[in-house]
Amino acid sequence: MSLKIYELDKTYKNGVKALDHLTLDIGKGMFGLLGPNGAGKSTLMRIIATLQLPDKGSISFDDVDILKNPMYLRKILGYLPQDFGVYPNVSAESLLDYFAILKGITAKRDRRKIIQEVLGITNLQDVRKKNADGFSGGMKQRLGIAQLLLNKPKLIIVDEPTAGLDPAERNRFLYVLREMALDSTILFSTHIVEDIQDLCHQIAILHNGKILLHTSPLKALESIKGSLWTKVIQRPEPEPAEKLHQVLSARYNADNTITIRIFSESKPDPECLVAQPQLEDVYFIALKNAEKLKIN
Repeated sequence: MSLKIYELDKTYKNGVKALDHLTLDIGKGMFGLLGPNGAGKSTLMRIIATLQLPDKGSISFDDVDILKNPMYLRKILGYLPQDFGVYPNVSAESLLDYFAILKGITAKRDRRKIIQEVLGITNLQDVRKKNADGFSGGMKQRLGIAQLLLNKPKLIIVDEPTAGLDPAERNRFLYVLREMALDSTILFSTHIVEDIQDLCHQIAILHNGKILLHTSPLKALESIKGSLWTKVIQRPEPEPAEKLHQVLSARYNADNTITIRIFSESKPDPECLVAQPQLEDVYFIALKNAEKLKIN
């Protein structure tokens, strides 16, 4: 089970190049796609989901060309876009029944069974008869997750899926994904590093339509071990610190000081303490290096 993306290009009519010769090979399990807003993540998700076409390139899943055979993919695809819309005056249960029919589940008994199952997984049983357009943002997101699960998909695409979820809902959703990753290929797109750091066996960082890094979280952390430092500074000092060091992030402390994280192969100054690398550090280093190359 493998999703192969080769030399994908996409430029919009306004001249924005969303994807630039993008190549990825994604196997079974959970794959994390990290990138800031505007990096090209949603464009890539829509193209893989066969909702739009690239200018160039190819995509195959299980050796089937999905750009030429989109119906093959749609039968085994679970897709949750960034914004999951609902029809007005339609209950959650009726909406899921409609989606189940679209996904090819023709037998009413089978639909009823799978709908009850996904309502339970997403904790929507108690509101299944209520109109979905009256749901909160988090509840609509859970409904989107429920429809994703209806056809027991082999390829799952989730685009910023934890937006609007409270901590309990987020943990529930990530648990469901973790279980499904045992038998499926899951592409998890986000700009929140915390969402994927303990879930994904492979990650890629996307910026300006290009893959900056493709590795495993373990290898990524190992590559910067011994090069991360922390330093406590006074609040008026962030700008000078930025000029002296490669500052990755900053955290405000209760005593009105700031703890900054610095990337440096050697100890930047005597006040710095060595820090354990985090996946967020890898992300910020990749983005800052990309910006340096752009400037130069």
